[in-house]
Amino acid sequence: MAPPRLPLLLDAGWDGRRLDLRVAADAASLPERRLALDLDGTYFCDLPLDARGVASIAFAFAPAGRPRLAVLPRQRRDGAALLPAPLQLDLADAGDGALLLAPGSDAMAAEVAIVVPVYDAPDDVARCLASVLRHTTGRARLIVIDDASPDPRIAPLLDRYAGLRGVQVLRNAANRGFTATANRGIEAAGTADVVLLNADTEVGPHWLTGLRRAVASRPDIASATAVSDNAGAFSVPELECENALPAAWSFDETARALWQHAGLAYPMLPTGNGFCLYLRRAALDAVGVLDAEAFAQGYGEENDWCQRAAAAGWRHAIAGTVLVRHARSRSFGHARRIALGAAGMAVLRARWPRYEADVGASLYSYERRVLDWRVRRLYAAATAANAPRPRRLRLDGAADLDAAFETWSLASGAEGRRLLRVGADGVARTVEETAGPIERPLWEWLQRHAIETVTAGAADAALTQIARDAAARLGLGWSEPGRIADNPRSFGDPPHD
Repeated sequence: MAPPRLPLLLDAGWDGRRLDLRVAADAASLPERRLALDLDGTYFCDLPLDARGVASIAFAFAPAGRPRLAVLPRQRRDGAALLPAPLQLDLADAGDGALLLAPGSDAMAAEVAIVVPVYDAPDDVARCLASVLRHTTGRARLIVIDDASPDPRIAPLLDRYAGLRGVQVLRNAANRGFTATANRGIEAAGTADVVLLNADTEVGPHWLTGLRRAVASRPDIASATAVSDNAGAFSVPELECENALPAAWSFDETARALWQHAGLAYPMLPTGNGFCLYLRRAALDAVGVLDAEAFAQGYGEENDWCQRAAAAGWRHAIAGTVLVRHARSRSFGHARRIALGAAGMAVLRARWPRYEADVGASLYSYERRVLDWRVRRLYAAATAANAPRPRRLRLDGAADLDAAFETWSLASGAEGRRLLRVGADGVARTVEETAGPIERPLWEWLQRHAIETVTAGAADAALTQIARDAAARLGLGWSEPGRIADNPRSFGDPPHD
């Protein structure tokens, strides 16, 4: 197609996937020879200008999951727009980049051991463990290891958890350091997959299910890391920043917003981050445990492990649907964290000379930019009125309203099946439809639309069986008349003071 004619400031070329923006004025006057790009009214990324004054971007998939896109270049992120109105672009058949699990896949098959090394910071530890017990579902157990904390409040705190079903409390007789303590937990996990979880974190709804699905999305994924408000390269929506969460939403509501809207493209990096890192057992068996000799106090041990795994053909994913709040530096303090990080990086540079270049090349991937853009939009639009609610799918076509849930419904008829979303006005509107067999579309809809609970109601037996199997394998809640098995939590309630 012919490029649209624009004001003298820019020319543009668009072929359905790639956009070229040429600066007609003096490009040297633009800050750092870059353009800032807004998509649908929200900042997306900076684009460098080449020697000809051209900035380019290829859209691997539709950022918002729909083909229509409004694009507006700016002089800088907070500066003046270079056009009087956005360009309206169409991404034909672009998809949304989601890595979906196929029917029959089982994200919930593996047992998972959640390993939490503890050293002082009892308030953070209590908050972390309470959130894990409150939000973890599926086959999981919790291994908490006290690394000889000098704070006298730690021992009685952990004693309160020691008797709970599925919870194991271990204690180091002497301080062994973070990495050796984490390795003790990995070894205590036996044949289970492992999540390394810092004690200064807080998890939200479906956190472990989201990590499970990310790892299950490809057979060569060794690790999946959550995103956070404060975890360096894994911070969203702004990298290497401490990001404020929306004031209008609770943390659980914010985590649910990412579960529903962050997308399933799973950006890849050469590394993960140990603040919340899922490790596939097959990769642990192939690569071994963390290097406690070179990284005794942490800060680099997970990066080294990930590089060893990458050298053996494994990949590392970012689970953008899993938000974990991270206090950071509570056990060691900020100054010591900086020193340990510098020491760890020196070892990484010596062992893996391409590490930093590889991270830099993938940190700003298209998939990662889409993730940050989606979160940026969510946070900017957050109000008390639009706080996310858990999504419940009814299989019998009923369009009931329940203030505690966002109701979705599956309507069946001679023309096929329609996925409906029930609005606050009680009106059910069609979101998806299919005229063919239901199994594959249902699996896709459950994942794409972040359904949390499936209710059979009066649905026919064949549909009920298909949906019940999908719910079990995807880690969803399930209920039916006369029988409720609503995805029970893995552990009991947190102990009371």
